[in-house]
Amino acid sequence: MSPINKKNKFNNTASFVSCIFLIVFSFSFLASAQNKEIQLKYFGTAGWEIKDGNITVIIDPYISRLKLGTGPGVSPDDNRKTVERSDIFVSDTLLIDSLITKADFILAHHSHFDHLGDVPYIARKTGAKVIGTETTCNILRAYGIPDEQLYPVKGGEDYQFENFSVQVIPTIHSALNDKHYIDNRTYSEVPQAPLKVSEFIEGGSLMFLARFANHTVLTMGSMNFVERELVGQEPDILLAGVNRSQLGLYKYNERLLAVTNYPKIIIPTHWDNFRLPYGFSQQSGVEQKLIPFQQDVKRLSPDTRVLIPEHLKTLTIE
Repeated sequence: MSPINKKNKFNNTASFVSCIFLIVFSFSFLASAQNKEIQLKYFGTAGWEIKDGNITVIIDPYISRLKLGTGPGVSPDDNRKTVERSDIFVSDTLLIDSLITKADFILAHHSHFDHLGDVPYIARKTGAKVIGTETTCNILRAYGIPDEQLYPVKGGEDYQFENFSVQVIPTIHSALNDKHYIDNRTYSEVPQAPLKVSEFIEGGSLMFLARFANHTVLTMGSMNFVERELVGQEPDILLAGVNRSQLGLYKYNERLLAVTNYPKIIIPTHWDNFRLPYGFSQQSGVEQKLIPFQQDVKRLSPDTRVLIPEHLKTLTIE
C-alpha cells in the first residue's frame, strides 16, 4: 500500500472514530440534559406524580374524589352517588387505571381517606414501595399489601434507594374546625378491611424531602408544619399546603418561606375542592386561595416563582 493510501486509510479511520465519539457524546449529553428535568403531574388534593426519567414517585394519590356528603362543596351537576363517611370507601379503579400505570414509590403523608383511600389498589396494581406511618402500613396490610412493599416510619429517617433518597420529617395536621381539630388515634394492629371513609384515621402526619438526581422536592400534605423540624432544609421545589386553615396560623407564609430558605419554585398543594370530580371548575379556589398566596409570596420573596397547578396537567421544571 502506498504512503498516500495508508494516510487516507488512517484519516478515514480517524474520521469514523471521531464520528462515533461525537454520536456517543451527543447521546450522553442529551440523556444528561433530559435527566435535569423533573415532571410533576397534579392529581388534585395533595396528590402528585413526580418523574425525572429515572424513577416515578407518587404522593398521596387520591383519584376517586368521592361525592362526599351534601354540603356546599358538592355540585348539583355532579350526578354520581353520594357517599357518607359511614359508607365503605370504594376506589374508582377504572379512573385510576387510566391515570396511573407505573410507580416505584408511594409517599403517604397521613392516613385520611383523601390521602390513603386509593393507595391499597394502586400499591397492589403497581407493586410500588409505600413509605408511611405505622397506621398507614397497617391499613395497607388489611388490604393484603405484603410487608416487602411497606416501609413504616415515624419521622427522622433518611433512606437511600436506587436513583432516589428521602428524608422523613415529622409534622402536624392542619388546624381544622377553627383550630379545635385533634386526632391521636392510631392503628397499632391491622384493622378489618374494607374500611369505611371515617375509619381512615390520621394516624400521625409526615412531610418528605424527596431527593431526585437534580432536584430536591419538599412535600406537604397539610396546611401546617413544625418549624424546628425544617431548620436547615433548602429544597429547590416546595409543594406548599395552601388552604383556608393556614389563615388561622401565626405568620404561616412568612415562617414557611424563611425556614425553607425561600425556595426557587413553590407549587401550592391541597388547595382544591376534592369533592368535585375532574373536569369541574376549580376557579374559585384559584381566585380565593392561590392568587392571594402567589401575591404574598411575591412580596416576601420576589425571586420565588409560584406555579399554579391544574388537575392532571404536568409541570416540567428544568
